[in-house]
Amino acid sequence: MTKDTSHSEEKNIKTALITGATSGIGRATAYELAKQGLHLILCGRRQERLDQIQKELSAQTKVHTLNFDVRDKTAVFGAIDSIPEAFKTIDILINNAGNAHGLDPIETGSMEDWDAMMDINVKGLLYVSKAIIPQMSERKSGHIINIGSSAGKEVYPKGNVYCASKHAVLAITEGMRKDLNPYGIKVGAVNPGLVETEFSEVRFKGDKKADDVYKGYKALQPEDLAEVIYFVISRPSHVNIADVLLFCKAQASSTILNKS
Repeated sequence: MTKDTSHSEEKNIKTALITGATSGIGRATAYELAKQGLHLILCGRRQERLDQIQKELSAQTKVHTLNFDVRDKTAVFGAIDSIPEAFKTIDILINNAGNAHGLDPIETGSMEDWDAMMDINVKGLLYVSKAIIPQMSERKSGHIINIGSSAGKEVYPKGNVYCASKHAVLAITEGMRKDLNPYGIKVGAVNPGLVETEFSEVRFKGDKKADDVYKGYKALQPEDLAEVIYFVISRPSHVNIADVLLFCKAQASSTILNKS
């Protein structure tokens, strides 16, 4: 008589929740983790994109989608509470949702842009983490990866509030790692430099500057980050990669870029 191991194997498959999963690094990470067989909870503001990604990945793994804005505290907790039983145990949280608005000196910066960056990059990360950390603490198990930026390690001209938001991400990451250490929860940050995504389109709001951001060199691709994220979460249980800084070859710092 052959023993049915399908149920036990199913229980050993980890579930990852990814915010900002409809584009860029978040979307690429969803595809990478699906390829590796993880179950996925994909979060984003654009339901039609979530539906399309779910349709494409469902042949590889189990996928659940959540449509909400991380800035909306009530929506965050409501969405997390609504997760069906099969996805309730979240083993990995990838706080990827983030944005940059404007590239202006502080004296002419838009307060609307400032609010958007602090609300999404900092408060949104905190809201989602607050909704998920209790179950990890109770189980004494879990892994949190916060997607930061090289802008969280150095401040560049006209970067002011965006850099501040990403410095905050790194401070929160370090605080999380220390506070959650007694619970055996891994916490780390992955910090990319220039990545070719919709980032520049959002930052420059349709300005022609966005077209030139990635010209003359090969920027990091979202898939590069996705592979690094999978490497981080696939390490043995005793290994925690606390911090990663990733540049493309052409980039030496936030202000030094070798363009042809």
